[in-house]
Amino acid sequence: MTDEPSKTTNDGAAAPPAGSETDVRAYLMGIVHNLPEAPGCYQYLDESGTIIYVGKAKNLKNRVSSYFVKTQQTRKTQLLVTKIRDIRYIVVKTEADALLLENNLIKRYKPRYNVLLKDDKTYPSIAVTNEYLPRIFKTRNRKARGATYYGPYSHVPTMYALLDLCKQLYHPRPCRQPLTEEGVKGGRYEVCLDYHIHNCKGPCVGRQSRDDYMRCIDGCREILRGNTAEVARTLKEKMMELAAELRFEEAQAVKEKLEIVRTFQARSEIVSSVLHNIDVFNIESDEKTAYINYLHITRGCINQAFTFEYRKKLDETDEELLKLGIVEMRERYHSTSREIVVPFHVELPEELAVQTVPKAGEKKKLLDLSRLNVKQYKFDRLKQAEKLNPEQKSVRLMKEIQTALGLDRLPVRIELFDNSNIQGADAVAACVVFEKLKPAKKLYRKYIIRTVSGPDDYASMQEVVRRRYSRLKEEGGELPSLIIADGGRGQMESIRAIVVDELGLDIPIAGLAKDSRHRTRELLYGFPPAAVGMKPDEPLFRLLTRMQDEVHRFAISFHRDKRSKRQTASELDALPGVGEKRKQALLRAFGSVKRVKEADEQALCDVLGASTGSRVFKILHETGESSE
Repeated sequence: MTDEPSKTTNDGAAAPPAGSETDVRAYLMGIVHNLPEAPGCYQYLDESGTIIYVGKAKNLKNRVSSYFVKTQQTRKTQLLVTKIRDIRYIVVKTEADALLLENNLIKRYKPRYNVLLKDDKTYPSIAVTNEYLPRIFKTRNRKARGATYYGPYSHVPTMYALLDLCKQLYHPRPCRQPLTEEGVKGGRYEVCLDYHIHNCKGPCVGRQSRDDYMRCIDGCREILRGNTAEVARTLKEKMMELAAELRFEEAQAVKEKLEIVRTFQARSEIVSSVLHNIDVFNIESDEKTAYINYLHITRGCINQAFTFEYRKKLDETDEELLKLGIVEMRERYHSTSREIVVPFHVELPEELAVQTVPKAGEKKKLLDLSRLNVKQYKFDRLKQAEKLNPEQKSVRLMKEIQTALGLDRLPVRIELFDNSNIQGADAVAACVVFEKLKPAKKLYRKYIIRTVSGPDDYASMQEVVRRRYSRLKEEGGELPSLIIADGGRGQMESIRAIVVDELGLDIPIAGLAKDSRHRTRELLYGFPPAAVGMKPDEPLFRLLTRMQDEVHRFAISFHRDKRSKRQTASELDALPGVGEKRKQALLRAFGSVKRVKEADEQALCDVLGASTGSRVFKILHETGESSE
C-alpha cells in the first residue's frame, strides 16, 4: 500500500449490544448506513471481538450493505452473517491500496472465513546474505534477517540448477563461517580444502579482492532474478574486450563461462525473446481447494514458476480466488510487471497492471503452459492425498461422474450390460456391478437369451434388463444409482423403454459408444442422448473405459464357455458308452475333440478300455468316411 489509511472506525467505540437478534441487526445496520462511499477494507467481528472476515471494496457502503440485503446468499455466506456482531473499516485512497491492505490483514489475522494460502514452508528458497563476504545457500527459513531471499521454488531441481550455475560461473564461498572485514584484513583466516579444489578463490585471505568477489555476487543475483540473458551479454562483451587486448587465455576462460550460461538457457523454458517482464496466472479448482500457477517471464525466459493452494471457505469463485492469488504472488516476488496474462478477466485496479486474455500466439502458449503446470500440481496433490486415504479417490471420481451427468446423488452402485453372440447363435448377456467404482464380482450375473431368435441386440438387451429389474423390484433388492449400456443411442433407448416406461423405475441411464476400431469414443447421457464433454486422457474417461472392458470381457467369456460346451457336446456326447467322466478323460488325454478323432485305436483303448475304445474308434472313423 502506497498511502497510509486515512480513516478508521470502531476503535475504542462502545461494545456492540448483547441483546436479541433484532438489537444486533439494528446496531449493525446503523454502522452500514453511515459507511463512506469510498474504497477501503472492512472487518467483521464475532461476539468475542475476534476478526472472522476481512474484505475490500471500491465502495465500502455498497459492498458491506450487500451482505445484509441480498436474498440469494450462499449457505456459507448466510452462516457468516449470523456470526457478525461488529463491523470495522479502514478507508484508503485507491482501490489498489485496498487490495494490498486486504492481503496484509488476512495474513495478519488469519480470519476464519477468509481463504488462506496453504503454508508453503516446505518449499526451499535461495538466500544471499548481507555479510562482508556474502554467502549463497538453500534455506527453508525466510524469517531470518540479514539476507535477501529468492523463491520459494516449488520445482526443486530448478533451484539446484540455479545454485549450480552460480557455483560454476562465480564460485561464491561455500563455507558457513561468518567472515568480518577486520578478520580478513588482520589475517585471522586460512584457506580450506574448497580453495585447493577450486571451489573458492580465497577471498577470506585476500587472494580474491572484495571488489571482485562482490562483482561475482552481483552476477549471482542477476541469475537468481532470471536475467541470464543480461549475464550472457556481459560475459560476451568481456570476452571481446580481452580478445581485443590479445589476452587470449583470459578470454578463453570467459568464453567457457559464456558457454555454461548458454547451456543453462538451452535447458530453460524459452519463449519469444520479445516477451519481457510479464506475469502469467492460471487456476484450477474443485469444491474445497483452488490451485493457482504463477509464471514470471524475463527476456523470453521463464525464470520463476510457483503453484500454490487456497482453501475455500465461502464458496468463492475462481475470479475472486485468482484476484487474491495475483496480489499475493506479485507482493511475494516483488513483481513490477505492467502486464498480466490471465485465462479470464479479473476485477483489478487499472493502475496495478494491464490484463491480457490471449486467444492465440506466444502469450496463449504461455497461458497453456501455466494451465499444464497447475493441472499437474493438482493431480500430484490428489495422488498424495489418495495414497493416505484410498477411499478419497473413489469419492472424487464418483463426484466427477455426478457433476458430468448432473445426477442428484452419488453413483455408488453402477451396473453395466453387454450382449454377445455370433449371428444369433449362443446368444448371451452379462451384467457387471461396481460398488464405489470397485468391481463387486459376487454380484456379476450371466444371462442366456431365451425369447429372441436371430442377432437382435436391442431385443436381447430388453429381455435381460426386464428380467433383472423386474426381479429386483419384486424382491425389494438394491437398485443401481446408474446404468451404463455398452453401446450408443439404440442400446440406451432399449434400456429406457423397459426401466422407465415399462417398470416405472427412476434410474439414470448412460451409454459408452465405440468407434470403428471398437475403442471407447464418448460417454452419452440424456434423452435424446448427447455426448458428455470428456477428453480420452482424463482419469474419469479411462476409468469408464476399464469398466466397459470389464463387462465386455465377462460377456465374451460366458459366450465362449457356452459355445465350447455346445461344440464339445455335439461331437463326444453322442458317442455310446461315453459319459461325462469318460468325455473329460478324453479331453485331458488328447487336449481337443479334433485330436480325439485323429487318435489311433490303441490310444483310445488306453483311455476308455479295450471294448469301448474299439467301438468309439469305429464310430468316429465311420462318421469321418460318411462325411467325406
